[in-house]
Amino acid sequence: MTIRNPIAALALEPNEIAVLQAASRIFSALVAAGRLDDENGDELVEFSVRTAVALARESDRAIESDGEVLSRSGGGR
Repeated sequence: MTIRNPIAALALEPNEIAVLQAASRIFSALVAAGRLDDENGDELVEFSVRTAVALARESDRAIESDGEVLSRSGGGR
């Protein structure tokens, strides 16, 4: 995996940090399972992030937090 453009600093929002943490755990599990090779690093990173975002969206949809109003029709917000 090559770094295309070096980044001097990142300014992530709390929700982005949460997704990054989940994605890094997913990526780590893939590495531990022997799924990483010299050619698929970028693909596994993208998969990890997409999966973390999907988990976050599904969690947000399924859980009513303080201050959130969900419709009674089951259609979400």
